Formats: sequence, C-alpha cells, structure tokens
Amino acid sequence: MDTQGINSIERIQILGVNVDVCKPEELENAVLEILASPGTKQIVFLSIWDLLKARKKKTDFAQCINSADLILPVSKSIISGAKFLKKNIPVRYNPFDIVINILSIMENHGKSLYLLGGMKKSLMKAESNIRETYPELQIVGRYVGYYPKQKENDIVQGMFKASPSLVILGDGIKEKNLWPYNRRNSFSSSIFLYYKESIGIFSERIRRVGEKTFEKGHEIFWEIAHNPLKIFLVFPYIRYIILLVWYRLFKKKS
Repeated sequence: MDTQGINSIERIQILGVNVDVCKPEELENAVLEILASPGTKQIVFLSIWDLLKARKKKTDFAQCINSADLILPVSKSIISGAKFLKKNIPVRYNPFDIVINILSIMENHGKSLYLLGGMKKSLMKAESNIRETYPELQIVGRYVGYYPKQKENDIVQGMFKASPSLVILGDGIKEKNLWPYNRRNSFSSSIFLYYKESIGIFSERIRRVGEKTFEKGHEIFWEIAHNPLKIFLVFPYIRYIILLVWYRLFKKKS
C-alpha cells in the first residue's frame, strides 16, 4: 500500500491523520490510477471516529488508514476541521454514492468484483441486484461474513486466484478496514473497500441514511436511534474540538 497516496490527488493532514482532497470529477481517474498500480490497494471511508483512532501512530489501525491509497472523508466534522485549520478543503462523500460510482467505473472498464460479508441470504440477494444493475460487471466470487476461522485460508486463496479488481467488504468482517491491511501480502492486484452496510443495502435488508440527513451531517442521530449507546460519542467529539483548537493555536506549521 502506497504511503504517499496516488499522484493525482492532494493529501493533507488533519490532527496528524492523512485525508485526501479528491474532487468528484477526479474520482474516476483516481480509481483507475489505483487499479493500474501493483499490489494490494485500499480505499478508506474516514469518519471522525476513525480519524481520532488513527492518531495513535504506532498502531496497525493508524498504519492502515494513513497508508491507504485513497482516504475519503465521510464526516462533516472532518470538513469543518479542515476549514478551521485553514487547510485545503476535502470533499465529503456519502459512502453508498461512492460505492455506486466505483461499481460504474468498474463496469465501464471491464473490471471484476468480489463480495465478502453478510449472511448467505443477504449476500445472494445483494449479488443478484448488483448483477441486474451492472450487467457488464463480472462478479468473480463471494463469501459470507461471520465465517469460522478455519475457512480463512480458503477465502484468501480463492480471492487470490479470482484476482478481482475490487473487493467490497460488508458486515460480519470483524477486522473491518484492517482485514485487507493484515493480509496485504496475500493478494497481487485488488482494491479493497470496507463499507459495513454495503451488503445490507444492496440486498434491500436495511435502509441507507437519507440524502438530506447526510447532507446536514445529522447521520449520527440516525445511528443513535439504532444504537442508543452511541450517545456517548459526544465525549470523543468534544476531544476532537479541543484538539482542533490546540492544533490551530500551537501547531500552525504542522
């Protein structure tokens, strides 16, 4: 994985964590540039919570995030943070919209897809819906999430042999973004993208966050409605604000 990101996209840092400034019109060329590079590649959807976690420089998670080939912010607070720190402003993306765009890019350029995650019924339905929507996209494999550890080698070997252009990871992958990072030496050419809700949304099992809710940055309230314990995320958010002020006052040159 390239620690510098891709050549055509500007990479900034917010609180010491890499974030890419990728405009919508640059996305297709960026994805194709990633595809053309050798080795295991990764696209990351960066939330404010991931950003805070990635500040611990010596962890595998920090290395995974900062070395990803494309790091796209999905939290409105990251955009506000960039403005506050007087950085170039990255574009905030809705993860599902980007997945749709990337699948279209893959189809238009004759590329292939592998799906990993979800329960069997959801995975099969998701595959069927993707085939219907993207008839020219070749799906070269799929495997359920929540799989037993003894199936790990079979999955990795099967994925290596299939050599998909893109692997979408969904629910049931415990390591989340770390799954491809921890196995980066086991693949030769694939792009990996973790989006927990992907299989559920494609299978029509779960609803995606509404466009207006996302645009306003209110998706956290949607998440709290589904998991009330997320109300406690207010504390790391306060920490984020304090860190921004500290960086603005004392780390102007960083």
